[in-house]
Amino acid sequence: MAEAPKIEWCPAIASLQKVVGGKWKIEILFYVALAEVRHFGQLKRCLHGVSDSTLSKQLRELVADDFLERVDYGEVPPRVEYRLTRRGESFKPLIQAMWDWSEAEFEFSRAEAAQMRAARDELGIPQVR
Repeated sequence: MAEAPKIEWCPAIASLQKVVGGKWKIEILFYVALAEVRHFGQLKRCLHGVSDSTLSKQLRELVADDFLERVDYGEVPPRVEYRLTRRGESFKPLIQAMWDWSEAEFEFSRAEAAQMRAARDELGIPQVR
């Protein structure tokens, strides 16, 4: 029997986990990257159950980690948008792959499956099943 490779720690995976490991970060990146959701209020409506303070914290961290750019237009009432940076854009294929994998591997109700099909159609993303 072949001996398993001895890997004690992988800095690349540890760094990725540190950056996208927050409870809402993958979903935030999904909505900004694929659905072009740009505003705090839009994100809050998409993320069922997130508090304002948690969403603010997760957005600040994604900005600090250079996945998102925060654009403040300096208007009253305040208008702020979030956009992907170069790093965030480079993460889009991974988000797409996670969506594809999740649809293929997890069981969903008919209503959820229909919702995902509609989302893919709306976004112009091919179906996986």
